[in-house]
Amino acid sequence: MTTTPTTTRQHTVIDSPYGALTLVATDGVLSGLYMTGQRHRPPEETFGVSDAGPFDEAARQLDAYFAGELREFGLPLELAGTPFQRSVWAELVRIPYGETRTYGELADRLGKPGASRAVGLANGKNPVGIIVPCHRVIGASGSLTGYGGGLDRKQRLLAFERGTEDGAPALF
Repeated sequence: MTTTPTTTRQHTVIDSPYGALTLVATDGVLSGLYMTGQRHRPPEETFGVSDAGPFDEAARQLDAYFAGELREFGLPLELAGTPFQRSVWAELVRIPYGETRTYGELADRLGKPGASRAVGLANGKNPVGIIVPCHRVIGASGSLTGYGGGLDRKQRLLAFERGTEDGAPALF
């Protein structure tokens, strides 16, 4: 008789300048970072037991990021998604801190010109916001289009990374 391996899920909630962040781990590896009121946020009951244990390093790196001391995260991630979604998310982490790319540019980098809309859909399903910086993707005109955490948070994150003090959107 074969047994099916079990998956352990845990979560914790940490404070940030952008509101509470729920961190989720699958078998001890970060698999989710969700903002309050986030679109495509999974149901709370899927987050597993409350246990801050697996999140020490993620919390430390997020604190350093919010303090302006970290520009690139170095965390193992367990990202559940389709192969196309994972390829989009891999491109997101290549966008340098303080810079933006358009959905079309990402589609071109993936060798799928004309797939801007599909890139946008995959971007919106990113399970680990901020660390996988989906906030750095903008519309072709430079507009701040969609963000699962809300356009206000997207604007604030981009302004933070650019060092603009008033939070006004920088010219793209």
